Amino acid sequence: MRKILVFLEELVEDVEFIYPYLRLKEEGHEVVSCAPKIREYRGKKGMSFKPDKTISEVYHEEFDCVFIPGGYAPDRLRRYPEVLSIVKKHYDKGKLVCAVCHGPWVLISAKIVKGKRVTGFFAIKDDLINAGANYTGKPVEVDGNLITATDPQSMLRMMRIITERLRS
Repeated sequence: MRKILVFLEELVEDVEFIYPYLRLKEEGHEVVSCAPKIREYRGKKGMSFKPDKTISEVYHEEFDCVFIPGGYAPDRLRRYPEVLSIVKKHYDKGKLVCAVCHGPWVLISAKIVKGKRVTGFFAIKDDLINAGANYTGKPVEVDGNLITATDPQSMLRMMRIITERLRS
């Protein structure tokens, strides 16, 4: 059993939060969602979610995988130095760091994309290139412990890769 962190913020892409959260629980992992505060957060499609913990509660914990869903949530998440620190710390320790859609915005702000093969929603292509990433535009991209995907349709393949990596 591995320990997984899934970030949450307002206007998250609903399926990009709930699918990895539930899928990784289904695999038997301990999955923790975190957000700035314990309250309800509304997804882009209207679902509401309440995090398990706050960002400050998980700040000093170790996870085997950190997952950043997309939507507009990453634009908010990257404003928190604690989020960037969690992402960078886990990346530097070789833990899995995963982001889908607009999630790579957090990776950019955590300064971990330079020279890395990365994908994401096409609208953030220039942001990734300007941050020094090698943007591939592939549905899913893996570069070491960094796993990125473009959109909800690419998440089936992304989750297969994540679950395989967590088993090994």
